[in-house]
Amino acid sequence: MRIEKVKDGIKFTVKVQPKSSRAEIAGIQGEYLKVKVTAAPTRGEANKECIKVLSSWLGVKASQVEIERGKTSRIKRVKVKGDPEKLIHNFNINI
Repeated sequence: MRIEKVKDGIKFTVKVQPKSSRAEIAGIQGEYLKVKVTAAPTRGEANKECIKVLSSWLGVKASQVEIERGKTSRIKRVKVKGDPEKLIHNFNINI
């Protein structure tokens, strides 16, 4: 899995599994961080829950997490704003 450091945060790719029994980070699956959400993929509900799960997991505010690409796809490019070194540290500790 590749984590890209940018000036104001990090970027990585997630694979979202909607309508799961639990909302959780399910580990690394190939090139993606797998995120399970209980919401259905309608009206952006799964995206909102994905942001909530990621923000809680990384210890940041939900407003710091943004889906840059893939809003209607299970594969999403995510940007998390903040100190890149701290975010990568949190990412590696939690995986």
